[in-house]
Amino acid sequence: MTELVDDPWPAPRATEAVDLTIDLPGSKSLTNRALILAALADWPGVVRRALRSRDTTLMARALTSLGAHVDTSGDDWHVSPGRFDADAAVDCGLAGTVMRFVPPVAALSTGTTTFDGDPHMRTRPIGEVLAGLRGLGVEIDDAGRGALPFAVIGRGAVPGGRVVIDASASSQFVSALLLAGARYDKGVEVVHVGKPVPSLPHIDMTVAMLRAHGVEVDDADANRWAVAPGPVQALDQVIEPDLSNAAPFLALAAVSAGSVVVRRWPEATTQAGDALREILTLMGCEVTRVPEGLRVRGTGVLHGIDVDLHDVGELTPAVAALCALADSPSHLRGVAHIRSHETDRISALATELSGLGADVIEREDGLSLRPAPLRGGVFHTYGDHRMAHAAVIIGAAVDGVLVEDIATTGKTFPDFAAFWSGLL
Repeated sequence: MTELVDDPWPAPRATEAVDLTIDLPGSKSLTNRALILAALADWPGVVRRALRSRDTTLMARALTSLGAHVDTSGDDWHVSPGRFDADAAVDCGLAGTVMRFVPPVAALSTGTTTFDGDPHMRTRPIGEVLAGLRGLGVEIDDAGRGALPFAVIGRGAVPGGRVVIDASASSQFVSALLLAGARYDKGVEVVHVGKPVPSLPHIDMTVAMLRAHGVEVDDADANRWAVAPGPVQALDQVIEPDLSNAAPFLALAAVSAGSVVVRRWPEATTQAGDALREILTLMGCEVTRVPEGLRVRGTGVLHGIDVDLHDVGELTPAVAALCALADSPSHLRGVAHIRSHETDRISALATELSGLGADVIEREDGLSLRPAPLRGGVFHTYGDHRMAHAAVIIGAAVDGVLVEDIATTGKTFPDFAAFWSGLL
């Protein structure tokens, strides 16, 4: 059961250097991709150390409603593919992966699948995925909105083939079409036209997971990905810890001049959160691999940085919070796409950090920050778990920070508030 907490929640202050070794829940991005592929596989599979959170629970329910069976009763989730032969209703909540990854799967059903979610989800982009599905021979009923709510009218098979989309708003547009592509009659070839695709590591993650399931993927050319038709092999897959969720914990080492070890940090990974190693080093931390995983030591000082976060935009809130505490100016660039995440993260960060005294300039594709004394106050999260991460980082270094709706962290980290408080 999720623990009830005060709202706004008083963020605990780090009054001394921490010395912590922690285990993090599994990656949401890996868990939801693994569930999709397991539901499409030719035999039952297991997703071990699956993240149990709102987003992953919504994914499990969506796939079950289509006809697969996902047993989430234990730490290891057992997935049995099923017949997709009935009408279904999918609740996307605030999960972009559910809204974008499930429709291409629902297209393989013989039933009609309706999609809706939390009110804010009706403003998040999905039109390119729907247009791409239409181009592959799928019937979509969205009343011309290109947004939630919509319905996928299944015919039991998808012709597939080549489709051209603009994925400059989200790499998930590409991943969505690739994940189910092997089950389409002609496979799928996705070509991107437009500004550079953000968060390319997430597409690399999708490609790597498809190949692990025995699917043939051609990604030799820039802005083009082709999945050959064929079976999806079942796997017994172990989910890595969520490295993006590591951000506030590693930041805690930085702001307290302490040490934090994250167990099981992978030697090689496609997760965007792995970029924290380089970012924290640039900011003045000592980052080393240890037998348990990865250690970050704070040195008592944080330096500003000038960095392009285009490929790792989800780290922007945590990095911006650290930059607000740095001793020199920072410039965070290349993240215009995060304006269409759970909230407009650029605007929200500028507003909330400024409200606590930070010197922040909002730019079209990022933020500029200069050193300024910070103070306590209410930090609003806009229903965005990454905004809550930024808030607790500031709260660890500044007295009197109150976090509105800390419970939103349950999207990817159940009972985060209790876990964080226990560390401090």
